[in-house]
Amino acid sequence: MRLQVHSIHFDADRKLIDFIQQRVDKLETFYDRLVDGEVFLRINNEGIENKTVEIKLNAPGRKLFAKEQARSFEAAADMAANALLSQLKKFKTRMKNGRV
Repeated sequence: MRLQVHSIHFDADRKLIDFIQQRVDKLETFYDRLVDGEVFLRINNEGIENKTVEIKLNAPGRKLFAKEQARSFEAAADMAANALLSQLKKFKTRMKNGRV
């Protein structure tokens, strides 16, 4: 899946971008019709958990979004990917039951 990563006010290293790409690619095993996505990485100046990851994914007829905050970008990306996974499971259940 094509994924655009935007790091706001800093430059993300290749290792972080690859990690996020792998986490999002795993979502395709649960729903293979994902078209593309965007990831926004931000560093907040408040508190210990100051790393924010926002993930937007586009699927036919549906947009999925998750925003998480943690001590590291990797932890926030994991939590956001898990939130998107639960959204995908609900979406697939509704599709099977004809409620979409």
